[in-house]
Amino acid sequence: MDKLIIEGGISLSGEVTVSGAKNSCLPIMAATLLTSERCVIKNVPDLRDVHTMVKILRSLGAQADFNNNSVTIEAKNVNNLKADYKLVSTMRASFCVLGPLLSRFKKAKVSYPGGCVFGLRPVNLHIKGLLALGAEIKTQSGYVIATAGKKFKGATVYLGGEFGSTVLGTINVMMAAVLCRGKTIIQSAACEPEVADTGNFLKKMGADITGLGTPTIEITGVRFLRGVEYKVISDRIEAGTLMLASAITNGNVAIKGTDLSFHSALVDRLRSARVKIKQIGTSSINIKGAFYRKPVNITTQPYPGFPTDMQAQFISLMSVTSGVSVVMEKIYPDRFMHIAELNRMGARIRKEGSCAIIEGVRSLSAAEVMASDLRASAALVLAGLVAKGKTRINRIYHLDRGYEALDVKLNSLGARIIRRK
Repeated sequence: MDKLIIEGGISLSGEVTVSGAKNSCLPIMAATLLTSERCVIKNVPDLRDVHTMVKILRSLGAQADFNNNSVTIEAKNVNNLKADYKLVSTMRASFCVLGPLLSRFKKAKVSYPGGCVFGLRPVNLHIKGLLALGAEIKTQSGYVIATAGKKFKGATVYLGGEFGSTVLGTINVMMAAVLCRGKTIIQSAACEPEVADTGNFLKKMGADITGLGTPTIEITGVRFLRGVEYKVISDRIEAGTLMLASAITNGNVAIKGTDLSFHSALVDRLRSARVKIKQIGTSSINIKGAFYRKPVNITTQPYPGFPTDMQAQFISLMSVTSGVSVVMEKIYPDRFMHIAELNRMGARIRKEGSCAIIEGVRSLSAAEVMASDLRASAALVLAGLVAKGKTRINRIYHLDRGYEALDVKLNSLGARIIRRK
């Protein structure tokens, strides 16, 4: 696997453009299974997970091609309703083929998903929602086997869970319901922009959906959906990571392709830390670091709260911010595998239950570290940008799953990052 070698101590400056949203394009690609007509999805990032989804769709019998940040998919000749373990086990979003296959073909067999490993991430709410629609579901040898019989119809579905609403679960049930007769009401639906983006794609295909971006989504089933062209929204997590890269290096960076409305919780915390942020036009923001940052506390919550996918990167920023800060993880309480690696670089972080207590240090020291999951990988990259010496980040497989050429983008801002086999 590749590794990154980062020479720290350089303030970033310049302009960079955000790629399309990974967490939108993957379920949108799965949603193309709902029609036999050709779909073209634009602004798709060139990521390992995207290529995995292309392989999954091809394994089901669909035609799928990625070229120049665009995916063309035609699911007219789907002849296999089994999503195999070897592919599904590599990323969680692949489980989203369950809803479309069940809705259009009335049956599906999908392996339990994989992806980043940072504690239990069950799919029980996905299954609960499909059962509420009348699907017959059983599990066998690591697979979910679903059948839509005569009882498969619209219903009221409650998707609240122990740690809040479920993004992929909301999307999966929404996709299952669009071709389901009758009205479906999803209560405690996830409000994330990626859910709304997937819903807007379905609406352009001809689905009848209201309430996107709110906790209550209503879907009235239609008989068929058509093929469309659609542009995916920008990736707010990549944008947030670039914002923190500017902040941690005391840089001055303009980030194109996003706006502050996507980042209200992150912007609030950064401004509290004295980082300067302003909107430029309608689709760019400017981030200026502060030499004397203040420590701030965060609690991860469902959107529009502070995103769990930004928690690790924010810890990197607080690790070199004078004072004590506390990070409470309410979505995935065990999502702290990056702490040990940051401590190897001289950070002072301890875990207490679902909290991380960070005592800011003046500087970090370069070290050889291991990337454990997608966002932890990004946190180590941020730490490497400010550490004294050359940081070596091994096993960056996960980074390439979720960030399109992050090392190249950071180098365009003045960073010194080398990718090695």
